[in-house]
Amino acid sequence: MKKPIIFLLDDDPAVLKSVQRDVREEFRQDYRIIATQSALEALEALPEFKKKGETVALFLSDQRMPEMLGVTFLEKAKAFYPEAKRILLTAYSDIEAAIKAINDVQLDYYLLKPWNPPEEKLFPILHDQLEDWKGSYIPEATGLRIVGHQWSPKSHQIKDFLSGNLVPYNWMNIETSEKGKELLELHGIDMKDLPAVFFDDGSYLTNPSTSEVGEKSGMSIKAKQAMYDVAVIGAGPAGLAASVYGGSEGLNTLLIEKRAPGGQAGTSSRIENYLGFPNGLSGAELSRRAITQATRFGIEFLSPQEVVNIEVKDNYKIISLKNGEVINSKTIIIATGVDYRKHPAKGIDDFTGAGIYYGAATTEATACENEDIYIVGGGNSAGQAAMYLSKFARKVFIVIRKPDLSSSMSQYLIDQIASTENIEVLGQAEITEVKGNGRLSEIILVNSKINKEETRAAAALFIFIGAKPVTDWLKIDMIKDKSGFVETGPSLANYPNFKKSWKLKRDPLLLETCIPGIFAAGDVRAGAMNRVASAVGEGSMAIKFVHEYLASF
Repeated sequence: MKKPIIFLLDDDPAVLKSVQRDVREEFRQDYRIIATQSALEALEALPEFKKKGETVALFLSDQRMPEMLGVTFLEKAKAFYPEAKRILLTAYSDIEAAIKAINDVQLDYYLLKPWNPPEEKLFPILHDQLEDWKGSYIPEATGLRIVGHQWSPKSHQIKDFLSGNLVPYNWMNIETSEKGKELLELHGIDMKDLPAVFFDDGSYLTNPSTSEVGEKSGMSIKAKQAMYDVAVIGAGPAGLAASVYGGSEGLNTLLIEKRAPGGQAGTSSRIENYLGFPNGLSGAELSRRAITQATRFGIEFLSPQEVVNIEVKDNYKIISLKNGEVINSKTIIIATGVDYRKHPAKGIDDFTGAGIYYGAATTEATACENEDIYIVGGGNSAGQAAMYLSKFARKVFIVIRKPDLSSSMSQYLIDQIASTENIEVLGQAEITEVKGNGRLSEIILVNSKINKEETRAAAALFIFIGAKPVTDWLKIDMIKDKSGFVETGPSLANYPNFKKSWKLKRDPLLLETCIPGIFAAGDVRAGAMNRVASAVGEGSMAIKFVHEYLASF
């Protein structure tokens, strides 16, 4: 396979030679380095690269050039390689233009001249940007391939599972893909056995479960040790943060996730209010960074693997998995988060996975191209999905019961939605029924303000309503609030049955449940703030309390 390209552009020969030397020295093993002094020459070359199947991973361009400004070049280059990272090389006097370009042309980063020493001021930035690029880069017709029906719930389930686990794949819709049909014929696979998943080694699975796909893709589903200091259940932001801190502080740490890392945040196409990322980052990027960081500290990650029960024996915590395996741990952090509530409209179950999706905006976006789609929900997740899907759909409608988004969505998202022409907010409205033939095609929309009902064509419906805690699996006697969220710390004293289960002389620690040594963090905990940053904070705090508990274990 051809190496991806790092494209360098600077009209100053000395500067270009210098940056080319540094970049080639660091990246030549994995990338081809191409450099030119002419912006016009570069733009002429890009369509030729495209025709030859070349891939550009990153553009690094000077700002002040006689033929055109670097920002202008990067904007034009985006038309040919929209996924490539774009970095501006600029003098201190042009910082304002670089910052403006972050918003205007989605610039990924800007670097100041001079960049010496490159080991500190150039290489870390390029490595970080290239790692992000690799996270979403899917080489055409190589790697894992899925052949299936576009409106098949099973196909959607596998695509969503792989996307969530950051496994690149090549999707082939059997109705439109000649390559997909050729693969089926070559392997003698019948249409009734779809979806089919093909792997690099030539093997394949037909109509597989997500656990079969996960295991075949190299994911770990079996614990390697007999005892752990802390087992973290759930790999959302809280669980990932707990794993990073547990591993970095020397605890023997196990992280267990039943689907994919990131939780609800992991499905977000763009998180723009997370500290330290002025250009925002996707939930997938956040998950990838966190998993990389945690595994670097030696934690063990089981996925996909589902916990079905917890028991306590002689202060040790016994975790039962769905596959029958049992894991022992001294402490547990429950970070299973929340899930979207089921929509009550008539017919929803008939088309779930076939035009109706809970989350999954990034997975099914391409199927919405030039179509009218609907989003139900007024929170940040719904807003982020609307902004992402607006790049594909003809029109995006946000359906909410309230008059507007002001009480439930961050202002920055409200402003972005208001300025996006193909997004429309339908306030005081509700979907009461959905219809179709094998896939969603129509919705029944009721406007409660004027008591009017109408039937509308809809290619897809994305649901982002409410949050129910993922605690149904907890069979152990654990105190929860009336909505099912796990109670922790001082609030436990408000429950009459607390003293029956708590026999220690000390009070529960801040994130400790009614069972000593079992903690809860993030959205699953009663009173949590339901923000990515707060979940990360609670996951980090939980490790501090784990240390305190283990000191008296």
